Amino acid sequence: MILPLTSQLSRSVAQCHIESWRESFSRLVSQHLLDAFDTVRLAAQWDKSLLRADRRTLVAVDEGRVVGFVSVDSAAGLELHALYVRASLHGSGLADALLTAAIADEPCQLWVFDRNARAQAFYRRHGFAPDGEHRIEPFTGLTEMRMARPTRDIVGR
Repeated sequence: MILPLTSQLSRSVAQCHIESWRESFSRLVSQHLLDAFDTVRLAAQWDKSLLRADRRTLVAVDEGRVVGFVSVDSAAGLELHALYVRASLHGSGLADALLTAAIADEPCQLWVFDRNARAQAFYRRHGFAPDGEHRIEPFTGLTEMRMARPTRDIVGR
């Protein structure tokens, strides 16, 4: 079931966020950074995001457990800020469902680690392509590349 984020779900989303990073990025991100995540602090950030009219977060819940989430920002055009699904559900279609629920066919942009080939392939399947922009992600120090999607009808999806 996909639901809007509520303050009652913030702690569970924070736990899913941390667990997803540890599952997905253990080969990309230093262990000391993965260990530095704080559930209470991250839950407070998710609670704070509820106050933003331009931020929308949807949460996937299965048997009472948060198993994925997606967060988009519409302040300056639609930007995908986060899309995480627990590793046990990779390939299940849940990430597709979350992405579609959040942005449908809208033009959108996102940032992805340049060494995260799996995520890049997923976004390409949804019509995203690199636009040539790069930046350093401040928490990890890793390079990210921007991907953008004009509209689905243009990319034939």
